[in-house]
Amino acid sequence: MIDLGNKIKKLRTEQNRSLADIADVCGFSKSLLSKIENGKTIPPIATLMKIADALGTKVSILLDDQRQAGTIHTTRDRVAAGLTKTEKGYSFFPFAVEREDKLMQPFLFVSRREENDSRNTYSHDGEEFIFLLEGEMRYKVGQSEFTLQPGDSLYFDSIEKHSLQPITDEVKYIAVFTQAKVGGGERRQAVESRD
Repeated sequence: MIDLGNKIKKLRTEQNRSLADIADVCGFSKSLLSKIENGKTIPPIATLMKIADALGTKVSILLDDQRQAGTIHTTRDRVAAGLTKTEKGYSFFPFAVEREDKLMQPFLFVSRREENDSRNTYSHDGEEFIFLLEGEMRYKVGQSEFTLQPGDSLYFDSIEKHSLQPITDEVKYIAVFTQAKVGGGERRQAVESRD
């Protein structure tokens, strides 16, 4: 994760694109993109997905450029050591980022009630599946709100604005994202609140 900003900057400069160009496509400020590129902030996954789309790549390439085919085994020790805290008050671990040409990107998320701001809403292209492992939370998708307990799940179009609020002190859940097709097709403008 330490190289995230450098990878984004390298891809952007290889494409001869400015900070303003990528920020405009993503729908957020040039200042935010500069902070990300300079390693001053770790953005939420929704923001990384927008950057990846704008650069014509996958979010997994931004997170890890080690390419590997076949089965990827991840130990719980690697997960525990690899959790990354974002500016939005949650931590995440991306599974199997080294797997090339995958159709989905699974994550483990850990969100703590005292650090989470339920006013943070997310929106990005693709679809999303959430499976709650521990704790209890409210999850809002569009105008609908759901109370999730361990074993509950949601599947939704992630272009719809969505947000969560832990009810217990901490929640842990698996989220699986699909990303819009890289390098073409129609792009819907998605805006993340409170960047």
